[in-house]
Amino acid sequence: MTERSDRLYELARAATVHLLAVGDDDRPLWGSGFFVAPGWVLTAAHVLRPHLAADTSVTFRVRGQGIDARAHLEQWLLTEPRRPTVPPEEDLALVRLAGDPAQHPHECVWIPERAVRHCGALKACGYYPGPPATHFRIVDAEINGHEDAYGLIIKPDIDFPSGMSGGPLVDPVSGAVVGLIKSRRRQQDGGKAVAISALRRFGATYRAVMAAHDRWHGDEPTSPTGDNWVDLQDAPAADSGECWTPADRREALRLLAELPPPPDAPTVELLAKKARSNNLWPDTTLELLTWRDGAGLLYEGGRPLEALTFLRFLMCVEKYTRTRGGDCAALTRWIEKRLRKEPRRAMHDFVREVGLPDALLPAPDDKAERTVIPYPGPGEGPTVAVLLDPVIGAQSPRFFWQVWFDDGEGEPLLYEADGSVHGFRPEDLVQALREPLGRLLRAKDHADRPVPLEVALPSEYFDMAVHRWRFDDIAELNDTGHLGARRRVVLRALERRGDPDKLWADRWQSMTGLRRFSSWRTLVEEAVPGSRGYRNAEAHRIPVMCRPAGRDPGRTAMRLALENGHGVALWHIDGHTSRACPETCDTLYAKAEELLGTVGSLAELPDRLRHVRQEISEHRVERPWAEPLALMYDDPRRPLPPEDAEPLDAPL
Repeated sequence: MTERSDRLYELARAATVHLLAVGDDDRPLWGSGFFVAPGWVLTAAHVLRPHLAADTSVTFRVRGQGIDARAHLEQWLLTEPRRPTVPPEEDLALVRLAGDPAQHPHECVWIPERAVRHCGALKACGYYPGPPATHFRIVDAEINGHEDAYGLIIKPDIDFPSGMSGGPLVDPVSGAVVGLIKSRRRQQDGGKAVAISALRRFGATYRAVMAAHDRWHGDEPTSPTGDNWVDLQDAPAADSGECWTPADRREALRLLAELPPPPDAPTVELLAKKARSNNLWPDTTLELLTWRDGAGLLYEGGRPLEALTFLRFLMCVEKYTRTRGGDCAALTRWIEKRLRKEPRRAMHDFVREVGLPDALLPAPDDKAERTVIPYPGPGEGPTVAVLLDPVIGAQSPRFFWQVWFDDGEGEPLLYEADGSVHGFRPEDLVQALREPLGRLLRAKDHADRPVPLEVALPSEYFDMAVHRWRFDDIAELNDTGHLGARRRVVLRALERRGDPDKLWADRWQSMTGLRRFSSWRTLVEEAVPGSRGYRNAEAHRIPVMCRPAGRDPGRTAMRLALENGHGVALWHIDGHTSRACPETCDTLYAKAEELLGTVGSLAELPDRLRHVRQEISEHRVERPWAEPLALMYDDPRRPLPPEDAEPLDAPL
């Protein structure tokens, strides 16, 4: 080992702790963990699960070099604590010390801002349970493979005891913690680990912890040996001012931590893209929850881009924050101070004169409120689509799912696909889609413009209440919870995959030029208009049904509408089954006519309906007629991805 390595590993030892029950010291340790911010310990969720599954409020001990304190679980990522195997993306837990963190001074590791998974040599740190006594251990390890989105595979010639689970993995080159130990492999050496980027899955808690982390390191803390993590990080051999150094990074992240957090991931992504002169980064973009995450996009091959690129990003953040009323005077001063070290004076305007992307310019009079958000056509913005393929041969309805993202500029991209064997029942789809779809929506949502969601499934299943889906068991006070209340949610006909037919494309083209629409009561008792009636219907007439689309006569009516080119329809998913219409149907048709009368263009309809759903969700109005209303909005100009060559059959 070099002197630098020895000093780095001594810091790792000072930040690593082990967890154990409250009581005498003879009790065995549960596992290891490490401080990521003052008062905050990160560990593996499976370390705590045997002791907290029945009661997550149980107090326990955190003990390490110079510290022995009580603590409690603040948050873990487990969705099913009693599941026998914990997947890597859920095997994280954040522990908080009891009382004021200042009463228990301690070291904190350095967490990188880049969200890439490590490969190569590192050091695994943790506590060995003994005998004779619990003691710290650090061993050589190597990552030689990846698993799923956050899993790391440790080379099989490494052996470490179970007590080290939850301990940090330190990259000796960058001087950062890049993961935590998950487990040994059964009946062989080596093991598994979780990439540190999985911390982002804590959402708002991640923001708070990383802000505390960056403030703590920004104050240039020192250990009893006089070292700190930043001084021991990999730095350029000669600092001419053109390179972005670890000291620059520390100060920039400290200043960013003092700003209001970004409103959404697309804002961070747009500003990073602007800083890079619209050159995209080579790695996959994970969730962008903080400004530091945006700084992590300014790397190539593990090396930071030149200082001007980082300063340009900071200036973008400064302008965005200032135009929204935030105080960023300290950041402004530091950007100017750092620019004076950069020797290429002619290029300083590259930083000073950078402008915000058009999409992030403040609205007139600083009001970002938009009355109605038009649904995006080709080239007008992104959409997210969930395709639900029925399992052929299943005894009861089951579906395989795919999640697609369409940026509006090119071909849709498959984001994630169902890996199950039997598919999912309708009532289980929300749980199955909660993580992958929720992750994509969070990554693409603007704070004031959530990305639209399209759910494509065969029209016979159009009564699936997707606008009632709710992904958050506990919603924030300002979150209306249900998908259809927060974002534009529309249904699309899966049987229309691929290139649109002429009737559909022509009718849609006619409708896009209209400024007035009216409802068309297509069902009178059980009478269904014939094919000619649907084909000859005027473009401004929107089919409305008081019956479900999955049972006759509604099923026949929907089939005829699709066959004759209709791309928009409204219907009552819980509608009546009696032959004669009750009085409530008259209310439905009258209110649907009233809703369509507010629409000034076809693209306004999904958001007009969303407004109604939001008012219902917030209990501001009583609109029982609208709650069960579903909308098909099937734009042929943005066709669904074509069907796979092989059918999705039920397994034997």
